[in-house]
Amino acid sequence: MTGERNLAQLLSGMRPRLNPGRYVFTSVQDGPPEGTAPIVSVAEDEGLTLVVRQEEADAAGLPYDYVAGWITLRVHSALDAVGLTAAVAAELAEAGLSCNVVAGFHHDHLFVPYDRVTQAVELLDALAARSV
Repeated sequence: MTGERNLAQLLSGMRPRLNPGRYVFTSVQDGPPEGTAPIVSVAEDEGLTLVVRQEEADAAGLPYDYVAGWITLRVHSALDAVGLTAAVAAELAEAGLSCNVVAGFHHDHLFVPYDRVTQAVELLDALAARSV
């Protein structure tokens, strides 16, 4: 099943969903510690970046300095679609919200400051409504 490429369709069909919990970014050298179930992992020269639930990071003694809410854009976006990330980032940036985007095979996932996650969902819902 191929994903959507039409930007207007991508934006109007985002249907952002807030996933429960608090998520943190951390870095390890030897793989995920026992008791963690990473949502995302990225291999970098400096180590393995993990996005995990805050309580898992705390239990494992992992350092972090950014606590995020996780929003899934439920539109099935094609990996070669153009403009969705830019439009979403611009909308959130206008409100002073940082946004860390991870592309999955089916969906895009946004990590935004936890204390402003409700505002981020509202902004994305409004962007979707304007894009119909």
